[in-house]
Amino acid sequence: MTAAPPPNPPDPSEEATTGFLVWRLSTKWRVAVDRAVAPLGMTHAQYALLASLYGMARAGRRPSQRQLADHTGLEPLYVSKLARALESSGLVARTRDPDDPRAMQLSLTEQGHEVTGRAITTVQHLLDQLLEPLGGQEDPRARQFTRDLATLLDAPLDPYTENEKEQP
Repeated sequence: MTAAPPPNPPDPSEEATTGFLVWRLSTKWRVAVDRAVAPLGMTHAQYALLASLYGMARAGRRPSQRQLADHTGLEPLYVSKLARALESSGLVARTRDPDDPRAMQLSLTEQGHEVTGRAITTVQHLLDQLLEPLGGQEDPRARQFTRDLATLLDAPLDPYTENEKEQP
């Protein structure tokens, strides 16, 4: 008489909420990017800012810190702090906006352009790995996943919570 095989453990993704899975994926991605760009002397947040600046510059834009904050989803004060640190390390130039003297425009320096290009290549390899289970970056499933993520990012969220009712 042979013993029956042990039952398969439940798939954790079937028990997890969508919010939990989104949080876990974003955490996994942030940690992976942090590790990948650390040898280049940057963090994930700095990479997000530099790669965004790189893309905006290729489109002929020279964004203000506020525009970059809006683009990346980072808080304006945090973008200002990151930009100052990146300026100190020679990767970003900050100049007054000629149309708004209160605003600072950001651009990549020559060194910033070179380092960011290397970081983008590294992160693209990570993205290839992440999307491989969906058939790779060019697979229709991966493209639909990207569209779905963009749809979720565009959905407004009401910051109101039940906990606010309990405060005096």
